[in-house]
Parts: sequence; structure tokens; C-alpha cells
Amino acid sequence: MQMANADADGAAGARPKTVVTPISCEKLPNVPGKSITTVIVAFPPNGFTPRHRHPGSVSAFVLNGTLRSQLEGGPAAVYTEGQTWFEPPGAVHLFAENASTTEPAELLATFIADDDCGPLTIPD
Repeated sequence: MQMANADADGAAGARPKTVVTPISCEKLPNVPGKSITTVIVAFPPNGFTPRHRHPGSVSAFVLNGTLRSQLEGGPAAVYTEGQTWFEPPGAVHLFAENASTTEPAELLATFIADDDCGPLTIPD
């Protein structure tokens, strides 16, 4: 299982990339054809992920720091330690970024997607 580091064109491309560390991927015995995958996403100071989608449902939980995130059709929001957001399958995630230029931030992302534990991010 591998997730590419985020990248972007223009000004966002010059910003630090996130680092994704897979923790686990397990088949869901009660949901044939689906698996649950857990990853840690580390945002260095000023870290940024550009527009993308995910093949399954995603729940994000901020472990530390402050993150800004926006899904297409909704407002940008600020999330701090202990807060969460949800992304339905295929939703366009316009961006996620570390709100701090001096402190790192981290989130725990849990995906429900196909059994193959394949790519979890689709560039958009």
C-alpha cells in the first residue's frame, strides 16, 4: 500500500509536502470486497495537499496542530486537535494544509475502500 506525497502546480508546488505513513489495512469480514486502511498524515510547517479525491469514504481526525481543509461545495474550515471531518467516496477535496508556518500538524485518516489496499488518493 502506498500513497504518494502531495504535490501541486504553481505556488502550492513550492510548499512542503505531506508525508503519509500507512499503519494498517485489514479486510472487513462483514463487508465483502472492502477493507479499512489507517494512515498517519504528517504536515510539516506550511505543509499542503492539493486538490484530490479518494476511492472510498474517509474520516480524518486531527492528532495535533491546526489544519485547514475544504471539500468542493463547502466552505474552508479550520480543525484543531481532537476534531474530525468526513469525506464521502469520490468527493473532491480542494485542499488540506497546515495552518501554521512554524509548527507541524498530524492527522489520522481512516479509509473504507476496496480490498486491494491500493492507492488511496486520486489526483484531480
